Formats: sequence, C-alpha cells, structure tokens
Amino acid sequence: MHPMLTIAVKAARRAGSIINQASKNLDLLTVSKKSHSDYVSEVDGAAEAAIIKVLQAAYPGHAILAEESGQQGDHENSEYQWIIDPLDGTTNFLHGFPKYSVSIALKHKGVLTHAVVYDPNLNELFTASRGGGAFLNDRRIRVSKRTKLDDCLIGTGLPFRDLTHIDAYFAMLKDLVPRIAGIRRPGSAALDLAYVACGRYDGFWEIGLAPWDMAAGCLLITEAGGLVGDLEGNETQLESGQIVAGNPRVFGHLLQVIAPHLTPALIEAHRAAKS
Repeated sequence: MHPMLTIAVKAARRAGSIINQASKNLDLLTVSKKSHSDYVSEVDGAAEAAIIKVLQAAYPGHAILAEESGQQGDHENSEYQWIIDPLDGTTNFLHGFPKYSVSIALKHKGVLTHAVVYDPNLNELFTASRGGGAFLNDRRIRVSKRTKLDDCLIGTGLPFRDLTHIDAYFAMLKDLVPRIAGIRRPGSAALDLAYVACGRYDGFWEIGLAPWDMAAGCLLITEAGGLVGDLEGNETQLESGQIVAGNPRVFGHLLQVIAPHLTPALIEAHRAAKS
C-alpha cells in the first residue's frame, strides 16, 4: 500500500472509531441544520478534525478541502489536495440507519490518485490507488459484468440540497424503473459508488452532489474497471455535481436513458463545469 494511502486509511479508521462510539448515544448529540434536509452533528466535526489531524501530521504542506471546515492550506501552490467527507450519510447516522461512511481522496496536480471509503458499521474498507487497482479489505474488486439493463440493480440518490432539478430527476427515474431489475437509495453517495466498484450495484446516478461526496468513489470505480462521468458522460462530475457511473456497458445504457430528460439548466451546468 502506498504510504499516502496508508495515512488515509489511518485517518478513516480514526474517524470511524469516533462515529461508532457516538452511535451508542444518538440522543445526546448536538445537531444543527445547514439547509433543508441537510444536517450536521458534533460527530461530523469531531470526525473531520481527527482526519485532518492525521493528515496534517504526516503531510503538513498539503491542501485540504473538507465538507465542514472548507478549504485549508495553500491551494494555489500545493500539488496535493485532500478531499474529505467525515460522515457521508449524516441523516442516516442520526436516525440509527446503518448506511453511512467516511470518504477521503487525494488529488495530485488535479488528478485523483488515492481513495478510501470506510463503512464503520461493517468494518468494510474500500481503497484504491491510481494504476494499482481497487480493493475491499485487501481483496481485489471489479465492477459487475452484467450487460443487459433489465438484469441490473441501480443505485441513486434523491436531490435534497437543491430541488432545482427535481422534476428532471423524477423523469429519469420514471423512465429507468421499468427497464431495470431494481433500484436502491440508501443515502450515502460515497458508499453507493464503492458498491458500484465492487459489483453490488451495476450502475449509479445522482444530481446535486459535492466533490467530497464523489471523489473517492470515482477513483474506486475507475480502478475497478468501470466508467464515471457527468450526465452527458464527460469527466466533469466533480465540478458539475451530476454523476453517472457503472460498468462500461451499463454506463452507456444509463446515459441513453438519461439523455432525453436533460433540461437546459442541467446541460448548462455541465457546460459551465467544462469551461
């Protein structure tokens, strides 16, 4: 394992320990609301602080982009940027619904190079390094081999931060549901993308995500042999917040189903992300 990935794993496990301990006393947590259906707890902050402490101790010159504390470090001059979601699926966590994760990714000169998604409930550790493959608890993983959409299990996430594109999303959903074997919406995008990487899902799409929701999962999928992009298939998902992922055949199928429902506003978001 690359030394930088080893440090990321250490940080993710440290955060996972904090999350697991807090899950025993959910009623005692202090919770605030960032926006509609978007919550943050003291656990998010504590887990993020623990991650940043581990990363900065090892690499004090690296820049950081974290969900709760924002940007830290010299983003203009540092070649390295850590992208952190300390608790992806906070609403699930606060309700005792055991689908949430820790997500940590590293960019080098703007390119994703290392990724960790950690499920503290199941102690499942997904890791990837560019050119080195993707792994689940030290076992090599690959995307699924299904080619027919009607055999596929697809993951998704409902828009919740911004409802601007919700009508377009439901049009996509309505068109897709009769064509597939099933659809799931657990509520942690980072974990959903990890499930695509290991073949539990055949594909995934969502609208309105943040970079920290997607960064680690994107590298996991590509290193597991899959494809990932925006709703038009371009590699601007981290900038646009719109994502489609899957094995190579399912990726193409999903883009075809989604295409008729791309509104001018969604297309403009992709164009702006590329410029």
